[in-house]
Amino acid sequence: MYYSDELIEEIRTRNDIVDVISGYVRLQKKGSNYFGLCPFHNEKSPSFSVSRQKQMYYCFGCGAGGNVFTFLMQYENFSFMEAVKFLADRAGIALPEEEYSREAKERADLRSSILEVNKLAAKYFYVQLKSERGKTAYEYLKNRGLSDETITAFGLGYSNKFSDDLYKYLRQKGYSEDLIRQAGLINTDERQGVYDKFWNRVMFPIMDVNSRVIGFGGRVMGDAKPKYLNSPETAVFDKSRNLYGLNRARTSRKPYFLLCEGYMDVISLHQAGFTNAVASLGTALTAGHASLIKRYVKEVYLTYDSDDAGTRAALRAVPILREAGIQAKVIRMAPYKDPDEFIKNLGAEEYEKRIEDARNGFMFTIAMLARDYDMNSPEGKTEFFNEAAARLLAFEDELERNNYIEAVASEYKVTPESLKKLVAKKAVSAGMARPVARPKRADGTQKQQKEDGILVSQKALLTWMIDDASLYDKISRYITPDDFTGEIYRKVAGLLYEQRQKGELNPAQILNHFTEEEEHRQAASLFHTRIRELKTKEEREQALKETILRVKSHSIDVKTMNLSPDDLAGLQHLMEEKRKLEDLKKLHISID
Repeated sequence: MYYSDELIEEIRTRNDIVDVISGYVRLQKKGSNYFGLCPFHNEKSPSFSVSRQKQMYYCFGCGAGGNVFTFLMQYENFSFMEAVKFLADRAGIALPEEEYSREAKERADLRSSILEVNKLAAKYFYVQLKSERGKTAYEYLKNRGLSDETITAFGLGYSNKFSDDLYKYLRQKGYSEDLIRQAGLINTDERQGVYDKFWNRVMFPIMDVNSRVIGFGGRVMGDAKPKYLNSPETAVFDKSRNLYGLNRARTSRKPYFLLCEGYMDVISLHQAGFTNAVASLGTALTAGHASLIKRYVKEVYLTYDSDDAGTRAALRAVPILREAGIQAKVIRMAPYKDPDEFIKNLGAEEYEKRIEDARNGFMFTIAMLARDYDMNSPEGKTEFFNEAAARLLAFEDELERNNYIEAVASEYKVTPESLKKLVAKKAVSAGMARPVARPKRADGTQKQQKEDGILVSQKALLTWMIDDASLYDKISRYITPDDFTGEIYRKVAGLLYEQRQKGELNPAQILNHFTEEEEHRQAASLFHTRIRELKTKEEREQALKETILRVKSHSIDVKTMNLSPDDLAGLQHLMEEKRKLEDLKKLHISID
């Protein structure tokens, strides 16, 4: 859904950043700004600053910063549009409804109706658990070590022994049989007719990232089969793209997730204080799961069952996570089967130690591989190293691959050189080309490093121009928005120049133009670049001049490389730019 710039800005201005952040962080006024403990990293002294005047926040400790939308994206892990909708609702602003085709409207209405039915079913199951009918289920959960607070927090419930009880209840509430069936809550056969999908089970509502009930898991309390029964795929429930517990784990301040196999593992870990635990929903980890996880963290600790099935699941998960750019580690559960048993027997403190001792995911796969070979025989060891070499080829980055080669060589007592040769031999036999090396400069450093340095200089110019109107006047004499070579940098510069030319400055509004999550975060970082403190006026003037020269020179180089040979006007313009650059080198830029 597209919302106009004017509407986005109205939503932002109607949500004062100090008021919003005060709901999450205790702020105290110091001077013109407000300060508190940063919610994005652990600290003892407040370094988190919120400016009512600029409607921006910034942490001097970790560098997090942005406007009110950015804060919700970082804290709640919202997308930009989720943050817009949340703040619109907070301010009482009605968002325009999407214009649907007839088919799209029908799909949207169906999704909305199923979510409504699921929410009502979840409440029904919860009431049943707390009633006399649910006494056995309630005692079962208490015997599993769950507190009343945990039962309530996860909305646990009970589907009673009457096999059509929920169906009758929902029909009495006015919902059609067809809708209840499309929600996955009933089945039909010739002998029984219509009957509830879940009955005489402890119920686990499955929620999406926004805490809406999208499905259910039901567990028997005895030995009946299947032990767990899950909702079928529906218009709102795709088990390959949702994770149990994610609605709670996403607000955890931990930089990693604990990935489990079952509902009870997640609930037990949350109750023990590990609120970053999630689980896949009765299915093996998929690329969809990995893509979802990457929205929130870059590291995952696999805490699967310690049996053979759990080990196989971990071995399948590691490459899926790596492919998504997520680092995987494996927690050892032995001598217990799963996190639930482990926590009950050894407690949270010991589990924390297991997290600290978790094994690198790739090294875990190599260790499991070694079990398949006779490592005491030359033939077995040779076969093992051949297979290990083939797996090392999965690392496309040469430095990363060499680091793992050294780690495997050290672990299994061979020289890194011999293993590296074996990996190279495998690459040739597999027809894999060596990674293309980036062009190097005369001093041996890679071109990418130079480009990164230019981006830092461009960031510095933007920060200076935002912080000081007098510096904008000096910088803009020599630098135009087109001189910023990064696409986001150029867009921010263009918007900033427009504001400054009107005698305005509203950096919080500039961020409204970046609706994609990654773009928004990158743009927010441009407003708070850390710049080395320069003590004297002469040092500041010299730094400003050098940065302007560096950015302008790089801009001319980029334009020269992209210039068409027959563009005479463009060539003449660049020659003029180079002449001005030479003149600039001779000038003194004064900071008043």
